[in-house]
Amino acid sequence: MKSRDAALDGIRAIAALGVWLLHVGSNTGVMYREGMLPWMMSRLGIAVPIFFLLSGLLLYRPWARAVIENTPRPRPLRYLWRRVMRVMPVYWLVTGLALWAWSGFDWTGWLKWMSLTQNFFQDDPAPDGLYQMWTLPIEMSFYLLLPVLAWLLHHWAARGGNRPVRLLAGIAVLPLISVATVAVSRTLELPQLALTLPYHLVYFACGMAMAVLSVWIGHSRVIDSIAPHLLVLAGLLYALLSTALAGPRTLTLPTLPQSMWRLTLEAAVAVLLVAPFALASRPGSLRNRVLGNPVCAYLGRISYSFFLWHAPVITLLLKLTGAQPFGGDFTSVAVISFTATLLLSVGSYHLIEVAALRLSRHRSAPASPPGAPARRPVVPAP
Repeated sequence: MKSRDAALDGIRAIAALGVWLLHVGSNTGVMYREGMLPWMMSRLGIAVPIFFLLSGLLLYRPWARAVIENTPRPRPLRYLWRRVMRVMPVYWLVTGLALWAWSGFDWTGWLKWMSLTQNFFQDDPAPDGLYQMWTLPIEMSFYLLLPVLAWLLHHWAARGGNRPVRLLAGIAVLPLISVATVAVSRTLELPQLALTLPYHLVYFACGMAMAVLSVWIGHSRVIDSIAPHLLVLAGLLYALLSTALAGPRTLTLPTLPQSMWRLTLEAAVAVLLVAPFALASRPGSLRNRVLGNPVCAYLGRISYSFFLWHAPVITLLLKLTGAQPFGGDFTSVAVISFTATLLLSVGSYHLIEVAALRLSRHRSAPASPPGAPARRPVVPAP
């Protein structure tokens, strides 16, 4: 098994911390104050496009390699089984506890949330402490669609010509689906479309394109040489994203132009941030040493649990302290919620995530032939 990329784990850690800080800021009202910093805090939802891009990059890469290098294609059932075991066990734990504590659902409500289909039943009230979970049905939809997309792209690229170029051309269709979905959502006033995969497909497509490039060109000296400039540009575009150009900070629906700007800027920031590490990773570089250090890398490995736990922890803390909506103390909520979430994440990662993925590999992997080297210890996939 290929070892994990520590720098990409570091990016995942930064994204998870961004989501946590966004929700601390929104629940304490800090995010709605005047000034540039509250605006920048309000756009930390950029973490979600980054997560989606990383999924497209890391999950599609084996299929891209199969097309370009004629290696065996992943087995869809094995792939799907591993995805389920990667996502669902700890999700069931966190969601089950929150539903038990704060929802009055009957068995149908429990079924919707436990099956990750809650986005398709938007008339139901959202339980306290689970407001971050809207992203997971979108992730799961992509997991289910990816084998079909990979099959279509494989057959399209195999028809002749330059296979990597044909793959990139095929992937280029996917962002158009997002643009069309955003246009329909805003024009016909269907905000619920923002909770579906087509709305966010552009981010997964960017990751898939990056997967093709990573297999095709490997380490890019050009990207390596301009990596600092790309990261600075990502920061500048994030500052532009943190303005009214990309829509309001509140739950007020943005206009169509604002939605298009936000889609474009979020995709650009995510690509510029990830590209120097996906296409030009260099362990000795400053950027890799910063994001790939052992602390960041470990936080990246437990980031999924951190993402799941942080909202219930914040909710419980605010209920226990009796804080008024948007009136909690930012510092105390941040310190206590971070500490509690970190401890819970470490426990669920080692006790549930690692064990579940080990089980998924044990059930799905064929037996090693006689004399084959022992398998390396299993760590959760992205």
